[in-house]
Amino acid sequence: MIESAERIEQVGEYYFSGKLSSIREMISRGVDVINLGIGSPDTFPPREVVETLVSQSASEGAHGYQPYRGIAELRMAIAGWYKNHFGFEPNPESEVLPLIGSKEGIMHISMAYLNNGDSVLVPDTGYPAYATAAMICGARCMQYDLNEHNNWLPDFKELEKQNLDNVKIMWVNYPNMPSGINATSGLFKELARFGQRHNILVINDNPYSFILNNRPLSILSYDESLENVLELNSLSKSHSMAGWRLGMVIGHEEHINNILKVKSNMDSGMFLPIQKAAIQALQIGKEWYDDLNNIYSNRQKMVYELLDSLGCLTRPGQTGMFLWSKIPDGFTDSYQFSDYCLDRYHLFITPGLVFGSNGKYYIRTSLCVKEERIKKAIKRVK
Repeated sequence: MIESAERIEQVGEYYFSGKLSSIREMISRGVDVINLGIGSPDTFPPREVVETLVSQSASEGAHGYQPYRGIAELRMAIAGWYKNHFGFEPNPESEVLPLIGSKEGIMHISMAYLNNGDSVLVPDTGYPAYATAAMICGARCMQYDLNEHNNWLPDFKELEKQNLDNVKIMWVNYPNMPSGINATSGLFKELARFGQRHNILVINDNPYSFILNNRPLSILSYDESLENVLELNSLSKSHSMAGWRLGMVIGHEEHINNILKVKSNMDSGMFLPIQKAAIQALQIGKEWYDDLNNIYSNRQKMVYELLDSLGCLTRPGQTGMFLWSKIPDGFTDSYQFSDYCLDRYHLFITPGLVFGSNGKYYIRTSLCVKEERIKKAIKRVK
């Protein structure tokens, strides 16, 4: 057999890929598994957005290659969306780059900036893709703790004690997944100053700003030069368009150009009707976000009840489309508790260890589940 590249030797199969395969096998045997683990929005996107996609798909020229930077109208819509909701207006010509999903951006940014031997600050707990992208690029992951003791925020005193000379990138994610901690202006100011002091590119992954959160914030507002910050965003959660693969990266023109060098060699532009529909989505009114959050708020109350029935402790006031909870005493770790819930109640809940060692005694429960399914889950447990 041909040997695989060394860059993937440390990279395992994505946890959900293997677990969902097991769940599908259970379902094929007639087991009614209630999946409370995956953050894939189950609500319908704005109807006018879908209608735009359909009508534009029949237009002349819709099916050809598109600009690598995205069409100008989409970049302008992204800039306007940021101005309206975040109070920061990027230059649509030079500071905005549409992406085929923000997960694509994690890899593009890593490839644009990391050399073999560089170091990357990645959160523990945090989205596993940050560390995976760094390892594929040959970089070294330096984990920094996010834990209950520090309210799931970076401990800057501890960070300053480390040798940061070789650190190129720091990944942050606020509003935070999985803890549900919200962003604050104070946090973003401190992160921007930290990046400036140590010449580190601080990247905020920001897809949860509009879910159960009435005060969206952007790290870009706290570094006027934009030299040490970037932000990723997405329509996956805010507009229930996860499968459309619509994201963006925003930052200094030089950073955007560097990322584009990678991106333009990996795809051939985004389907034009999707870009046209995205423009419609970005111009949607406040009532869309209010209606969406009413759905998530009702579900959140029910999931609190479910988690309480399971004996878990859940901090109130969490943002985003998940709840982060401490598992009951008596279990070795969150993997064991997750398996227990799957075996006994046919409920799949994500073990916190997927997101790092600080998630050992925590689980993440999704709100992307219809109310009748959550009620059924509660009934099973009770």
